[in-house]
Amino acid sequence: MADLTAADIDDASLEAEVILRHALGLDRAQLYARLSDEIAPPARSAFEELLARRLCREPAAYITGRREFYGIEFEVSPAAPIPRPETELLVDEALAHARRLEPTYPEPHIVDVGTGCGAIALAVATHRPSARVTATDVSPAALELARRNAARLGLSDRLRFVHGDLLSPLDEAADIIVANLPYVASPEWEGLAPEIRCHEPRAALDGGPDGLRIIERLNQQAPGHLRPGGALILEIGYDQGAAVAALAREAFPAGAIAVKKDLAGLDRVVAIET
Repeated sequence: MADLTAADIDDASLEAEVILRHALGLDRAQLYARLSDEIAPPARSAFEELLARRLCREPAAYITGRREFYGIEFEVSPAAPIPRPETELLVDEALAHARRLEPTYPEPHIVDVGTGCGAIALAVATHRPSARVTATDVSPAALELARRNAARLGLSDRLRFVHGDLLSPLDEAADIIVANLPYVASPEWEGLAPEIRCHEPRAALDGGPDGLRIIERLNQQAPGHLRPGGALILEIGYDQGAAVAALAREAFPAGAIAVKKDLAGLDRVVAIET
């Protein structure tokens, strides 16, 4: 833990615990039950190797290959960004809109654009068993990761994974489109933490000069892919609420547009109801 603290890694004690549990193959309760046990040399060596990777600023989630999101454990890898707690607001909004649609569309078609490891799509499918969920991504490696997560969770028959750019692979209209697309502005990339800058896939995070290049394209495509009464739900950067709301107004002149804040009080989601 001292090494992690010296390296200015946040939550050093928790990070050390996560890495140690992974090295020992123990859950948290098992680890605390064995705190007085001596660590065998092979396990100590494995822990030291993993710790060295973390000190090189590789994210702990990539080291362990696991990350919890919306109460579900997902396999993660550098093929896709690591799911983050603030993105759970997207799932909340998608599920809330699905409940509002229930009288008209009891089996809503929900599309997760840029699914990555499948966290949003699989969380929605888990909590909305009646939904038909389509997950798209331009990255074949990300889609393969998402498929593995679906199989591990027993949800393969509930989701359709399609390869393609944004909404181009869709062959039927959606009731809800949800997307956590790249929104980091290119000039900000070099200022990001090394865990992100050096390890997560830039193509899945860099949204161009103003961070809005891909979000703007999705806004332009969405009206032709949403059924009446549908919704487009987008994750955004903390300072992009007004700009994305303006893009949404251009695409949906008669839509109801709302900027939602995360638990930190920052703009995080723009929801457009048609």
